[in-house]
Amino acid sequence: MTERWVPFELDDLDLNPFVQFDRWFDDAKDVMAEREAIALATASSEGEPSARMVLLRHHDGSSFGWYTNYDSRKGDELAANPKAALLWYCEALGRQIRIEGTITRASAEESDAYFATRPRGSQLGAYASHQSEPLASREELEAAVRGLDRQFEGVDVPRPSNWGGYRLTANRFEFWQHREDRLHDRAVYVPDGSSWRRERLSP
Repeated sequence: MTERWVPFELDDLDLNPFVQFDRWFDDAKDVMAEREAIALATASSEGEPSARMVLLRHHDGSSFGWYTNYDSRKGDELAANPKAALLWYCEALGRQIRIEGTITRASAEESDAYFATRPRGSQLGAYASHQSEPLASREELEAAVRGLDRQFEGVDVPRPSNWGGYRLTANRFEFWQHREDRLHDRAVYVPDGSSWRRERLSP
């Protein structure tokens, strides 16, 4: 019988944390209903934290990205304090990956290209919702969507100027594997010149 939780030694992990992320992300392909779901933690300029789930829509050898309303609470916090943390969790495999780094906005071209792939309803919703602002009623929101649907009838819905992507450029990773008796495996990666240094952490 295959173990549900697979322990690791440091040498089992790739020297490059982005490659290691891809390995664990691929391992979860058939055991997660929403593999792209990640927790995004931000903080205000006063250091007050907040967290929410977003969908990972980009990852490569240097950054991780998602899309949202720039005028939302997270957008305001990222503008004031452009640092954030991500948490990806796979309960089925007993794994989590923590990623910390600095934030920049995706280019307008990247945001346009991604927005064009979204379902029309999601495009209209991005226009209609003043994210994180008070809303008098559900009916008000739905009426706004209907009005926008008529406004853009027969044409492509353009990306709202206050909606687009963010990228987190990672400067710290932690890979966590569940083990019995709370003796979990933890490994941290931190920059070391042009490469990364791996260390085991106490559980």
